[in-house]
Amino acid sequence: MFIIFCGSLIVLISFGIRSSFGLMLDPISAELGWGREIFAISMAIQNLLWGVMQPFAGGIADRYGAARVISGSAILYIAGLVVMAHTITPTMMHISAGVLIGTALSGTAFGVVLAAIARAVPEEQRSLALGIGTASGSCGQFLVVPAGQALLSDYGWQITLLAFAVLAALMIPASIATRGAAVQSGPPQRAMEALSEAGRHGSYWLLTAGFFVCGFHVAFIATHLPAFIGDKGLPPSAGAWSIALIGLFNVVGSLAAGWLGGTHSKKYLLSWIYLARAITIAVFVLMPVTLTSVYIFAAVMGLLWLSTVPLTSGLVGQMFGPRYMGMLFGIVFLSHQLGSFLGVWLGGRLFDQTGSYDVVWWIGIALGVASAIVHWPIDERPVARLAVAP
Repeated sequence: MFIIFCGSLIVLISFGIRSSFGLMLDPISAELGWGREIFAISMAIQNLLWGVMQPFAGGIADRYGAARVISGSAILYIAGLVVMAHTITPTMMHISAGVLIGTALSGTAFGVVLAAIARAVPEEQRSLALGIGTASGSCGQFLVVPAGQALLSDYGWQITLLAFAVLAALMIPASIATRGAAVQSGPPQRAMEALSEAGRHGSYWLLTAGFFVCGFHVAFIATHLPAFIGDKGLPPSAGAWSIALIGLFNVVGSLAAGWLGGTHSKKYLLSWIYLARAITIAVFVLMPVTLTSVYIFAAVMGLLWLSTVPLTSGLVGQMFGPRYMGMLFGIVFLSHQLGSFLGVWLGGRLFDQTGSYDVVWWIGIALGVASAIVHWPIDERPVARLAVAP
């Protein structure tokens, strides 16, 4: 369907650019004379604002349509990239990379776009469609990150950010297609009733708690893995290709998760994914860091990277229906971004204090095991309101 194609293009661009910021941690910090914590704080603010604004962006899109939210957010994204390219102070970096782009991501990334896709397809095709939308973000990671590294090497970080601003402008015409994402019929319900219903549902909060760990993992790795690899004496290209490989293999992981989520229990799939993440990180930390180990780690993590998104968003739609999925998934996603904030900031903070990322890696391992446990008792049956609906 055309809406799936355009929605996937929006996520590809939005997530591809966002995934490239980790490449700029070293060159920006070195050129402007900053420690790594300043850039890490900007990324932490970005993740936090993305999460805080996501329920509002989702709620507005549920009420007035996704196209308006996406196009307005794309304009904010462009403004943030342009200001970031001219940054000379930490405050400018925090406002551009943090506030502007963080707010823009709430309307151009998964929450709003996946909800629009979910409402545009039949229920039996929803899980796979969400997997396709999620995989597009990984395609962006695979395509945009190496291109960003090439631009960074040849022209510097300022020109690279301006080129990204031009790319971001393509999201505006693509947003027009999401006007066709009509809200599916179902039992009448108001937004506050939907919030109250989800708030009384214990499994909704277990899902929300578990998604915190996903944010911690992906934000820490996406921001700090290139620098971690450079610290081990490997070339900068290894950091770029590791992020790109994560994106490439997550295309497979997201599509597989979307397909499996249509026929298997989503909560059990999520438990196994988080446990596999914990094991993968532990093996990587305990092994010598070489090009081979880095690329193997990136490939395996790629399979597990965003495969949580179609399953988590699918569970929200499965339990509560698609009518207010943008808003309800936005709240779950806020937890994800709180984890992202902690992962990005803690990585920079502890590195500046200890000169190592070891403690953060082991925190990520423990959180992976905890999330695997939290997802196991979730009740994924539709709420009673949907069960008795005609």
